[in-house]
Amino acid sequence: MSLEDKTPETAQEALDHLIAGVIRFREDIYPEQRELFSKLAHEQTPRAMFITCADSRILPELITQSSPGDLFVTRNVGNIVPPYGIMNGGVSTAIEFAVMALGVHHIIVCGHSDCGAMKAVLDPKSLDGMPTVRSWLRHAEVARTVVEENCGCADHNTLGVLTEENVLAQLDHLRTHPSVAARLASGQLFIHGWVYNIGTSEIRAYDAAKGEFRLIGDGPLPMATPKSRYV
Repeated sequence: MSLEDKTPETAQEALDHLIAGVIRFREDIYPEQRELFSKLAHEQTPRAMFITCADSRILPELITQSSPGDLFVTRNVGNIVPPYGIMNGGVSTAIEFAVMALGVHHIIVCGHSDCGAMKAVLDPKSLDGMPTVRSWLRHAEVARTVVEENCGCADHNTLGVLTEENVLAQLDHLRTHPSVAARLASGQLFIHGWVYNIGTSEIRAYDAAKGEFRLIGDGPLPMATPKSRYV
């Protein structure tokens, strides 16, 4: 059966599915990892902060094969990182907490294929009636302008190029946060720009040295981190 042929769930069926999952987790999954959850009950030492889109198809723990406690995840429409000082919101607060309180060594900004937020950036009229989304996506305007003024790609590829440029724009915004800037300068923090392809499972990472996105697993790991100055 194709997705197109599938009968939509009712509201009650959707809730029943989630509740069944809660029970299955408690009765089957939790007992197998009781020791891990007992440890996590009192502390967290995540390996990385993962900033990605709120899109339901993106599961950071799944695509990185991470366990509970491995990732400090922040999700929002368009994997946006507002520049420091623009607003005292959830993303900025999470970044500061991850760096200063949890001491993460890596921050990953991950975009993805077929991103509805990036489609909306290309088609602002689609946001009529959604004023808060329109306002939020102004943080992606720099990416749209870069693509509009520099990209000679055909229309069918504009979305992919914009998705990459948006990741780079949010990395630029990320570096305006004082906690991030300080630890980048001292070599204590590393930043990464990824784009995940939902249909193929491939993840391409930005290589700052080469100025391009490259497939993870094909040669040395691409790094977006600028050179540290106070090692």
